[in-house]
Amino acid sequence: MKSTTNVKREEGARFLHYFGPLLDALRALGGSGTPDEVVERVALDLNLPDETQNETLPSGESRFRNQVAWARFYLVREGLLDSSKRGVWSLTERGRSTKLSLEQAREIRRRWVRVFEEARRKKSDFPESDPEIDEESETDLQTQLITMLRTLPAEGFERLSQRLLREAGFVQVVVTGRSGDGGIDGYGTLQVNPLVSFKVLFQCKRYTGSVSPSQVRDFRGAMSGRADKGIIITTGTFTAEARREASRDGVPPIELIDGEKLVEMFKDLEFGLRPVKTHEIDKTFFEEFQKK
Repeated sequence: MKSTTNVKREEGARFLHYFGPLLDALRALGGSGTPDEVVERVALDLNLPDETQNETLPSGESRFRNQVAWARFYLVREGLLDSSKRGVWSLTERGRSTKLSLEQAREIRRRWVRVFEEARRKKSDFPESDPEIDEESETDLQTQLITMLRTLPAEGFERLSQRLLREAGFVQVVVTGRSGDGGIDGYGTLQVNPLVSFKVLFQCKRYTGSVSPSQVRDFRGAMSGRADKGIIITTGTFTAEARREASRDGVPPIELIDGEKLVEMFKDLEFGLRPVKTHEIDKTFFEEFQKK
């Protein structure tokens, strides 16, 4: 019989409410989408208030985005979403025709929690944890990396952003760092092909909190007539209002790189991160040598 505490925790697991809407959002997007597209679609479909979207974890990560990512984790395990890690979330054939109620979401979670517990009992290498158990754990790579970035001096973070943009394909990247320049920290050129290029201005913010829409507007005002696009790089997050402001029609677009996306760029480029190769014991290999 389940304890009252476990029942309450299960009923209060907010990320369970996003299982069905996540599948619905991907169907509305044509079967696939980037994490940003999917998260924004879920928020739109559920008419989530900005307060919910703006809430953050102690690590600075968006709680809502974290919960949608955990919903995806279980749906991948269930075979309803593709397991690709190349920046696109997509439905499997099963997922295309599957609708999930909240109770069905709870059952999926219960089943996989039992699988995880059994794996741990067998001392299997199973690093994933349930978000209700350590949603706010500070041992993950993102927290460690973001914490390190926040300890850098302002000039060091600007130079690091300069290097990151170069690694991502920008050329002629210059850090200006001039005070009174509307928050513009540098500029660079993105060469799309031999005939097309864009001048881009960027701003760096070592934040623990969220970038507001007024800060996005101020940056856009500073870049007016000086560049085709803008980029704001932060170790924090962007409020829902700031994201809408950045992509507002009729004004120069501004790309937003929050702490989560920043970590993904570091991973993809293997920038400042060393891949670690691990081994596990193949017990079946040694069975032959157990015989006398």
